[in-house]
Amino acid sequence: MRCPPLKITFLGSGTSSGVPMIACTCRVCASADEMDKRLRSSILVESERTSIVVDTTPDFRTQMLRARVNKLDALLFTHPHKDHVAGMDDVRAYNFFQQKAMEVYANALTEETLKREFAYVFSDKKYPGVPEVNLNTIDENPFYIGDIPVIPIQVWHLRMPVLGFRFGKFTYITDANRIDPEEGEKIKGSEAMVLNALRHHKHISHYTLDEAVAMVQELAVPKGYLTHISHQLGLHHEVNESLPEGMELAWDGLELYFD
Repeated sequence: MRCPPLKITFLGSGTSSGVPMIACTCRVCASADEMDKRLRSSILVESERTSIVVDTTPDFRTQMLRARVNKLDALLFTHPHKDHVAGMDDVRAYNFFQQKAMEVYANALTEETLKREFAYVFSDKKYPGVPEVNLNTIDENPFYIGDIPVIPIQVWHLRMPVLGFRFGKFTYITDANRIDPEEGEKIKGSEAMVLNALRHHKHISHYTLDEAVAMVQELAVPKGYLTHISHQLGLHHEVNESLPEGMELAWDGLELYFD
């Protein structure tokens, strides 16, 4: 699958509660460093022709305004948890200005949640102004969104199957604590990959910092970016200084380019 040059923008790099966390006074949540301020995890993938947002977080509106995303072709979902789907209602603005339905790509599990959480979007009798979407059911098979090739990678979030995605030389995975060997083969050869690293201590359904670093190294990807970060991980600059060569924490607004 041929891939055009891509720009990747991190719209958010935080876990489900975001950073700072409501009511928390820890030194990370109180930090004045902009790199310690993390909206919920999402990325924007752009070619010259096509723009895709991966996951509509509760911060979707803020993320679109902050990144000045005036054109959006599609939404691509990793899994149905609330911090990854809750902002879908705000595609109404794109419906209005682009005068067409938004293309939505999700697996059957996520589609079921979207139809339940946004029942008014899929109702036979819709009131004026509700979001207009076209559902495109995806599975493990590769596909294109516009001119951007997408290779789904199934990972595990405890017992929930979650989709990561490879876009040309770049792989994005969030909310995982296991990658089966056959799925890992799809990642090998990437120039860079993103993986969730929630905190230092063991978690039931997320990689820890050490586990995420080890997985990137095991897959022999030369550059790793860590996302879905909680305040428990620590201050951005301190954690970054502790990471091995080729690894760094992602941050909101980070831009990557791939030829």
